[in-house]
Amino acid sequence: MKEAIKSLWEKRPLTLILLGGILLRIIAVIFSKGFGMHDDHFLIIESSSSWANGADYNYWLPSSGAKTPDGHSLFYIGMHYILFKYLNWRGLVDPQSQMYIVRALNALWSILTIVYGYKIAKHYGGMKVAKQAGLMLALLWFMPMLSVRDLVEMFCIPALLISTWLLVDPNRKGKMSAFLWAGFFCGIAFNTRFQSMLFVGTMGLIVLLQSKWKPFFMFCLGLFISVFPMQGIVDIIIWKRPFAEFFEYVRINANNYEEFTKGPWYNYLLLIGGMLIPPIGIFVLFGYFRSWKKYAILFWPSFVFLAFHSSFPNKQERFILPILPLVLVLGLIGWNEFITTSSFWQKRPKLMNYCWAFFWILNCIALPFVTTMYSKKNRVEAMGYLRHVKNLHGLFIEESYNETTTWPPMFYLGNHWKLHEIGITKSYGIVKAYEDYHTDPRVIVHPNYIIFFGQENFPERLAAFKKVFPHTDSVTTIYPSFMDQVLYKLNPVNKNQTTYIYHFSEKDMHLPDSIHAPSAANVDSTAL
Repeated sequence: MKEAIKSLWEKRPLTLILLGGILLRIIAVIFSKGFGMHDDHFLIIESSSSWANGADYNYWLPSSGAKTPDGHSLFYIGMHYILFKYLNWRGLVDPQSQMYIVRALNALWSILTIVYGYKIAKHYGGMKVAKQAGLMLALLWFMPMLSVRDLVEMFCIPALLISTWLLVDPNRKGKMSAFLWAGFFCGIAFNTRFQSMLFVGTMGLIVLLQSKWKPFFMFCLGLFISVFPMQGIVDIIIWKRPFAEFFEYVRINANNYEEFTKGPWYNYLLLIGGMLIPPIGIFVLFGYFRSWKKYAILFWPSFVFLAFHSSFPNKQERFILPILPLVLVLGLIGWNEFITTSSFWQKRPKLMNYCWAFFWILNCIALPFVTTMYSKKNRVEAMGYLRHVKNLHGLFIEESYNETTTWPPMFYLGNHWKLHEIGITKSYGIVKAYEDYHTDPRVIVHPNYIIFFGQENFPERLAAFKKVFPHTDSVTTIYPSFMDQVLYKLNPVNKNQTTYIYHFSEKDMHLPDSIHAPSAANVDSTAL
């Protein structure tokens, strides 16, 4: 077996790399349940699944009363809508089963990142660099897990790498079809993630400067073919004007940039260097910036993207993901060219080997934990548990130690668009929540379950609730996954709390006399 693997590595390294990458992504599909961040669930899964069931979770569409676009491209969401519609039609309605398929499709698409990253590295850096790049894209500690997530920042990566390869592939050099297809895949990236226009626009400018007008025209034609049907025709149908979502996205970011997460200009450089594990991460960055002149078609589109996000106040970690594989590939090309001319490294080959050994040891330690992590388990499992409760009428979300409540992933509850939930916070108490619940026209039945998110002051919070609803009984307690606990300890911003589910009854409740909740019979059920 060892000799067979060694032979395969020498003769067909990409095959072996792909086998490793596919295996890890299959493991992530099976075990890495839940969602990583707010956007990959609430902006994608909740929206599309509710559309597939005749509702609108985020109230983005005119049919739900929306007067203006919300600034989100409907391309990736629309793909999920079609998938959920099909799965519902086939009778596969269990949320967890649906998500196995969603993760599998994301994983399948992500394999192209490995393939085209390898091709680019081999073309410019030779077989040694191609092997390094391929292995890192396949086995990097966070790549399998992120590859199955519903992040637009990850989904646009293969399209950007394919378009790059089409422009540098020696077998397509000078062919107009290469520029046409490069533009087409750039359009796919733009449809997925509007911010990729920085990459796409710079690539188009390089095509114009290096290849002149005809190739540039073909590039723009391909871009138009992929962009206009989605951002033009679809927006005309929904909003009566083309590119409505895109212009709203630009307006929101231009007017509200000070309200977002901030960081220093070098934030993303530190992030990239850290994610790629120092000192290799530092070497990659050095090689990347060293290559600015020699590999313009690789460097400048990604650099403009990086420079803009480094200068823009809103700095969320996921924003830089679209260019990370290209920075990795170009960085390895540049670094390997550097060490072949460096007397320091030529005299110390063992030191370089030690650096790589350190990288792979740390990477392999983190890889199994991250690849199999069940992210936001407490929230997902809470909804999954309540999905099987037969007498569920409505929900209270209790986080009275905060000013806001954690969003529950209602998708895992099933039929979530028919169920109303309301949060209890520091300034929004139990009595007020109860009163507003019953004055909401969507409510036709009284709530009877409450979810306590977090262990903070839990006995006191439970006691306060029981003062109003004495008949409150524990149903189950759901604990966060191991990795959720680790992330919470590293950064308490990650709300991966223990979750307590209680059932309560309105029997003998103690409410002020001023509150008289309407009965279900007095509420217009057609409001739903």
